[in-house]
Amino acid sequence: MASGDRKESKCCFKEWMETQERDLTELLQAVTVEPENIEQLKQLAGKCITHFEDYIEKRNKLAHKDISAYFAPDWCSPWENSLIWIAGCRPSLFFRLIYALSGSEVESNLTEFLRGTKNGYLGEVMSSTQLVMVNALQSKTISEEERLTTRLAALQEGIADQPIAMIAKGLSKVGEMNEEVEKALDDHGQHMVKLLEEADELRMNTLKKVLKILTPLQGVDFLVASKKLHLCVHKWGRQRDQKHGRVESDEGD
Repeated sequence: MASGDRKESKCCFKEWMETQERDLTELLQAVTVEPENIEQLKQLAGKCITHFEDYIEKRNKLAHKDISAYFAPDWCSPWENSLIWIAGCRPSLFFRLIYALSGSEVESNLTEFLRGTKNGYLGEVMSSTQLVMVNALQSKTISEEERLTTRLAALQEGIADQPIAMIAKGLSKVGEMNEEVEKALDDHGQHMVKLLEEADELRMNTLKKVLKILTPLQGVDFLVASKKLHLCVHKWGRQRDQKHGRVESDEGD
């Protein structure tokens, strides 16, 4: 990736993280000050979806220039990259987060919940119908994840197959670049771009369906938790890098 492309991609990610921080502030204010304002909650959730769609569209355009950089981005920490699935999060994590929030919130507010004096948030009002719908969506999402993971494995294994492996074997100098090599790598990259686009579509569609199952207040509660988690993972990874002396001078948060 050329230095200009890398800088543009890094700026895209930085803008996305800053957008998430602004969205988080608005979401927290809404659930704290006016949790009964349903229309406002719907608008904020929709705004978050739009921001995510804008980021995906911009990132995918940049990915066509050099897709490999997005599978291990140097603007993320090594720890953060170890959690990446096809250049992002696994959409099945949405369900793990829902279940974690449900359990922890019911447990921490058990007395109020039993008395009926605590209501509105994700873990406190998840109905049996909602849980059935969440479980069904989780099963479908995991199946789609597995399908895409199999595709990724095939692309990775393809490096040892035709034509790339045979091109490498026939080179007179190890690491030599020529037109044949460039074409083979470009073709491989196009398949990776397609995979990224399908993974992003799965992430987006799953998020939209989750928010349709949840009530507006539950949805905002979920978005608050998911954004906090993403922002924390990024900052925790940076802090670990600083601890091990891996952060470049221009990478600090």
